[in-house]
Amino acid sequence: MKTTNSVCREQPNTRKVWMVLFTLLLFWVSGMPAETEIFPNEDCLDCHNDPTNTRSVAGKEVPLELFTTNRFDQSVHAKLNCVDCHAGIKDLVHESNLPEPTCIGCHEPHAKHEQAAKEYATSIHGASHSLGASGAASCWDCHGSHDILPVKNDHSRVFKLNLPGTCASCHSNPGLTEEYQIKDPLAASNYMDSIHGHKLLKQGLLVAPSCNDCHGVHDIKRAVDRDSPIHDANVAKTCGKCHYKVEETYMKSVHGQLLAKGDKNGPVCTDCHTAHQVEAPNTGHFKTASDQRCGKCHQDSLTHYRDTYHGKAMALGKPNQAPDVAACYDCHGHHDVLPPSDPESRLSKANIVDTCKQCHPKANAGFAAYQPHANPLDGTNYPALHATFLFMTALLIGVFVFFGGHTLAWLIRAFYLYLHDSKKFREAKISTQTGGEWFTRFAPFDRFLHFLVVTSFLLLVITGMPLKFFYTDWAKTMFHFIGGPETARALHRLGAIVTFLYFGLHLTSLVVKMWHGRSRIRDPKTGKLHMKAAWHVLFGPDSMIPTKQDWHDFVAHNKWFFGRGPKPEFDRWTYWEKFDYFAVFWGVFIIGLSGLIMWFPEWFTLYLPGWIINVALVVHSDEALLAAGFIFSIHFFNTHFRIEKFPMDTVIFSGRVSKNEMLHERKRWYDRLVAEGRLDDFRVRDEWLRWKTIARTFGYIFFGMGVILLLLIIYAMVTRLFHGG
Repeated sequence: MKTTNSVCREQPNTRKVWMVLFTLLLFWVSGMPAETEIFPNEDCLDCHNDPTNTRSVAGKEVPLELFTTNRFDQSVHAKLNCVDCHAGIKDLVHESNLPEPTCIGCHEPHAKHEQAAKEYATSIHGASHSLGASGAASCWDCHGSHDILPVKNDHSRVFKLNLPGTCASCHSNPGLTEEYQIKDPLAASNYMDSIHGHKLLKQGLLVAPSCNDCHGVHDIKRAVDRDSPIHDANVAKTCGKCHYKVEETYMKSVHGQLLAKGDKNGPVCTDCHTAHQVEAPNTGHFKTASDQRCGKCHQDSLTHYRDTYHGKAMALGKPNQAPDVAACYDCHGHHDVLPPSDPESRLSKANIVDTCKQCHPKANAGFAAYQPHANPLDGTNYPALHATFLFMTALLIGVFVFFGGHTLAWLIRAFYLYLHDSKKFREAKISTQTGGEWFTRFAPFDRFLHFLVVTSFLLLVITGMPLKFFYTDWAKTMFHFIGGPETARALHRLGAIVTFLYFGLHLTSLVVKMWHGRSRIRDPKTGKLHMKAAWHVLFGPDSMIPTKQDWHDFVAHNKWFFGRGPKPEFDRWTYWEKFDYFAVFWGVFIIGLSGLIMWFPEWFTLYLPGWIINVALVVHSDEALLAAGFIFSIHFFNTHFRIEKFPMDTVIFSGRVSKNEMLHERKRWYDRLVAEGRLDDFRVRDEWLRWKTIARTFGYIFFGMGVILLLLIIYAMVTRLFHGG
């Protein structure tokens, strides 16, 4: 008769005799207590193969664990009885809360198995069990329960190909990892995505390491345990089982020597390659992550590496696509890192040029003197760079303080006048933008040059400023949109070529004008120079060269800002326009020369020391910031932000100015043209209306991009100021 949770069965006397004999034999072999009765498997299966049987768990009836006979028959324990492992069962009728099965009864008497049992007892799993952690792995969690197969059987749970999944059953279990605060709950999944896991699980290469190759088998210990194969002192040896030559090279390096001395600061394999996320060193992600890994120990070097183009481009590179720039190991080496004083070092005097030639085939001794980790704040070790940094910083601050104050005073005065009589102000603004008479201010050639200036400048800022502020999200987004550092570099150089083009065209036009006007300053018959005429050409009102009159205009204008005098009447060019004009000369020369040094460093270092590259980088970066900040704030205000000009002055696109505007802002110019009888020479027809919509559209696009870039630059600088960048 069969009932729930019970078995009532009569056993033949013959069977009882055989069971007693078998019990005595097993007791003699394994030392099992003679009083424990041995039940044949059929008796156990009568219940555990019947899905209708239940047991009581927490007051509820649940089905008994069913026994998979076919899997057990193929296991290494196929000839054992259930009670050989499930010791402690004295009656077929038993409660569900039995002791856990034991493997020691059979495995401990054998030398090989005894060693495994001892190792397990001292492992993290065994020790956890001893401390009451019932969830820690037991023998059957790894080897299986009723389906245990030989280790070399490819269906075994501990076969090399299957072992990662077996370990993952616990180490990827969110409940267990949280309960026992396992350090790396993603270890299993990371391993499977690593080069080790890929080679083993995807390609089936049994020589690739599985979990046991690094952590051990029965003797798995925590990383802090000195006997653990993954303890810092043992990691190189553990990895060296597969990477023998690499271990040998590493032990000779400066890192290996630190490890040999017991210095805890000595990095080991897992510090650079990680433990479970090991990837091929030729991948883009490995290269882009390498500087951060080196920076964990060499933070100061990383900081100043990021000041270089290499470091900035690396930080702005795509996650899985390394930019074509040098990472730390390209110069210092991989496993063979040695101090530069060592003759075998890649950075020794004998080898450094060849190291540089890996990326710069034309590198020379001067080029190799470039200082990739130079600190511009260190005046003792880098005096030239420090002096350059101080000069550029003073220039930046000085320009923005001076012209910022000028702009602020002008803005306040304009608002005061607007609030005082807004109707009159608006009428004056409208009158300057309308009118029947128009005069030429900029020739078509000048407008074409300005178009080249605007487009090239925006291109240079868009491709250059993200490098300056590489630590911001907008810089990374912008570089990603552009296509990465390589594309940005090509576009930046295109912008430089256009800059040199318009600058060259302008200088050529000046020479042509001088040639055509030579008759005005030299007598064609005698060849004598008319000094007065020459002086007028150089310093007259039509010249862009600053004069004493510009100083008077500046003083008068500032008095007007504070209500201390009338607004001055200007000639063809104002003092701020002349400043903008010569600022372009200064900018093209400084930015252009420093940019060429960085573009062709091998050629320049044939004649100049290597630190000139460091100086060029600081000059180029800070001068570019000065130019962008000035154009997008000071120049935009002078030209577009003023209330009487807002939202945009289109004169540079139309080339024309109304008579009302001339009388309002440039009355001296108008009066001079009238006095000289040249006013009609500047009179133009109203062809502007036919294409002003297109010109305005381009103007607003350029203007809007400039404003956006200005806001991004301000945001980046504020972020670095308050959050350390």
